[in-house]
Amino acid sequence: MAYRMKVAAKEGRASERLFGTDGVRGEANTYPMTVEVMVQLGRALAHLIRNGNHRHRVVIGKDTRLSGYMLEQALAAGVTSMGVDVALVGPLPTPGIANITTSMRADAGAVISASHNPFNDNGVKFFWRDGFKLPDETEGRIEALISSGEIDHLRPTATKIGRAVRLEDARGRYVVFLKTTFPRELSLEGMTIVVDCANGAAYKTTPAVIEELGARVIALGTEPDGKNINHKCGALHPEALAKAVVKHGADVGLALDGDADRLIVVDEKGRVVDGDAIMAICTQELVTRKELKKKTLVATVMSNIGLERAVARMGVKTVRTKVGDRYVVEEMRKHGYNLGGEQSGHLVFLDHATTGDGTLAALQLLAVMCRSGKPLSELAGIFEPVPQTLLNVVVRERRELGELPEVMRAIKDVETKLGKEGRTLVRFSGTEPKVRILVEGPDASRNEAYAKQIAAALSKSLS
Repeated sequence: MAYRMKVAAKEGRASERLFGTDGVRGEANTYPMTVEVMVQLGRALAHLIRNGNHRHRVVIGKDTRLSGYMLEQALAAGVTSMGVDVALVGPLPTPGIANITTSMRADAGAVISASHNPFNDNGVKFFWRDGFKLPDETEGRIEALISSGEIDHLRPTATKIGRAVRLEDARGRYVVFLKTTFPRELSLEGMTIVVDCANGAAYKTTPAVIEELGARVIALGTEPDGKNINHKCGALHPEALAKAVVKHGADVGLALDGDADRLIVVDEKGRVVDGDAIMAICTQELVTRKELKKKTLVATVMSNIGLERAVARMGVKTVRTKVGDRYVVEEMRKHGYNLGGEQSGHLVFLDHATTGDGTLAALQLLAVMCRSGKPLSELAGIFEPVPQTLLNVVVRERRELGELPEVMRAIKDVETKLGKEGRTLVRFSGTEPKVRILVEGPDASRNEAYAKQIAAALSKSLS
């Protein structure tokens, strides 16, 4: 396998599975996040969208990583080499690219970002013309086109080559869209809001939106240098945000990740409010307004059982999916639901957007605060989480858990001890070389001990 990967990297052609849970991701300038593979991805995507003789177009955006410049140009080169035009929008949140793709009637959109990962990583994910992420079968078709060499001979020439242009007003278009999702009868006038943009893609858009809606904004993480994205800031590190909220006596703090598709909030007391709590608050609001479709909330297997219990008291059913906001969206679209999300802060309001949007989610939460007149700490009281422990174990390889008898014995032993009072979830990360271990139960210290027991078995089996 290692030999095949080296050959693939040398030839610029992928010979194995490229797409993970959320697009293609890896260390920048290392397979698969190389210029060669990006060109091939661009060519394969362009081939799929070509239909007839009219001009086609792909929107390409990115976050603020240093490697974004290199990968952006390579992807654009691949697309234009197949006779498809490109609109380059520069740094813009992932949901912003989805929005621009649909508003421009483009055939597809691409975001060059590794989301919450450190700056040395990068990735790319694609949206179809309808603003939704590509389904698994379409990603598989792209991989097949690359690995087979089926389109290598297709080389448009002269005027049939695509053009790349810079879309200068993309940020303004997205800001206008976000403001339309906030109720016109409400205003953020009189509120002080701390916003941490993680030195990422939303470093200009989110502060602008919140300020234009009337709030006093204290902005953090708005000085990207290509290397400081997600570094001790943003949704994964809300400590500085919490301190700033208390220091400035702010009403709320909003933390985004590198591509701004997730949101973590800090209340006026400096306490973190995660995606589960936000979903509970917004579920209650939609139930009150009779706007929650089919009285159902979609969450993933990672969400706290406390969320299920909270919404059940509202007469709402919880449907769970695999981890990944794309699976949440697929479930919502399939059955006609309009609210879903992840504990990590990917929140999907399908009445407004096609994917998770941290800023849009913040606006929906702020609207609840405005209407109720209640502080966030009081609103969050609707959700009582059951203690959870989450451990990440770095591994060298992926293997089916069923092939690891020591691990399976450890999991079964923990599940027996927890009984009906808790649960375990052990899974491989879709974006990193890690196994994630979740133990949920009434006793936090026991949860931690149980998680370490499983982690020890994993380390021994996969070291």
